[in-house]
Amino acid sequence: MKITNVQTLKVEIPLQKPLITAIHRTESVGVVVIRIETDSGLVGENYVFALNRDRLTVFEAMIASLTQFLIGQDPRYVERIWEQMWTDCNPVGQKGVSISAISAIDTALWDLIGKQAAMPLYQLFGACRDKVKAYASSGLWLSATTDELIEEAHGFIAQGFRSMKLRLGKEKPQEDIARARALRQAIGDDIEILTDANQSLTPRQAIALARQLEDLNIGWLEEPVPAHDLAGHARILEAINIPLASGETDYTRFGMKTILDSRAVDILMPDLQRIGGLSEFRKTAALASAYNIPISTHIFTEQSLSIAGSAANCISVEHVDWFAPLYKEKMQVENGYISMPEAPGLGFSFDYDFIDQNLLKK
Repeated sequence: MKITNVQTLKVEIPLQKPLITAIHRTESVGVVVIRIETDSGLVGENYVFALNRDRLTVFEAMIASLTQFLIGQDPRYVERIWEQMWTDCNPVGQKGVSISAISAIDTALWDLIGKQAAMPLYQLFGACRDKVKAYASSGLWLSATTDELIEEAHGFIAQGFRSMKLRLGKEKPQEDIARARALRQAIGDDIEILTDANQSLTPRQAIALARQLEDLNIGWLEEPVPAHDLAGHARILEAINIPLASGETDYTRFGMKTILDSRAVDILMPDLQRIGGLSEFRKTAALASAYNIPISTHIFTEQSLSIAGSAANCISVEHVDWFAPLYKEKMQVENGYISMPEAPGLGFSFDYDFIDQNLLKK
C-alpha cells in the first residue's frame, strides 16, 4: 500500500449560538479536512480545527509543506514518517501550527492502518475496555443565565450524560459560586459537575474560589490559571480538595513530561491536535501511567475513543457536538458512557454532502 495523493478541504461548521468562555468567543468552528489516498483505494481521514475559522489557511499550508514525506510512502511506516516531519519542523518550531499539521497527518495515517488491518484502532492498539465515561462539554458556557444552565443540564441528562462541565470565570467570584450551587441543587448529587476556569484566575483567586466550591462535590477544577504557570498550578493543587486538571494547551510528550515533572496536575488532559496525533497520544498515555496520573482526553471525541479504549489510565473523554456534522456515524451516550466504534480505523467516515455544502473558498 502506497500513498498516492493528499487532499485538504477547508470547511466552516456553523454553531447554533456563540460559545463564550472567560477568554474566547466563538461564532463558528473552521476545520481543515485531510484525505490521504492510496493505491489500494483506502483513504485515511482526519481534520484540524480553528475557532471562528481563523488561521485555516495557515494550517492548510503547513500540511501541504509536509506532504513531501507522504507521497509514495507506505502509511504503515507511520512512526518513521512522524519522525521525519518532526525533524523537518525543527527550524520553524516544534509546537503550534507545526504540531497541528503533524497531528492531522499522523491520525489520518492511523485511520488508514486500521482500515488496512480491518480493525478498529482501539483494538489494534490493544483494547482495555468497550465503553468509556463521557462528560458533556457543549454547553454551560459563561454567557448562559442560571436558568439557561439548568435547562441545558437537564438536556444533557436526557441525552444520557451523567457528567457535565461548567465554565467559571465571572468577574465576581460569588456569581460563579451561586451558579454552581444552583446547578447542583437542580440536578442532584448523582450527576458529576466538572469546572473549567479557562486560565482566567490567579493562584490566590483560584484557591479562594475552590474552597467555596468544595462542598458541592466538584469532580475537578480545570486550568484555573494560565497554562504555562505550572508553579501556580502546583500551588493550587496542594491547597484545595478538588482534583486539578490541565494539559490541553501544551505540545507533544515533551510538554506533558514537563507538566508531570512539575507535579502540577491530578489529571492530565492531552489534546489530540496539540499532542501530535495518535502516535504521540499513545506515548503520552504511557508516560502519564508511569507517574500514576490518569488522563482525560480533550475534545476530538471521535478520534480520542481509540485512546480511551486502549489506555487503561484514561478515565473519560470530553464530548463536544461541534464536529458531529462532519461524520455519517453519530456517537450515542448511554447511562454516561460512549461505546467504542467497531468499524475499521477511527470508526467514523466523513459526510461529504455536508462538507460540500460548507466548503470555504481557497
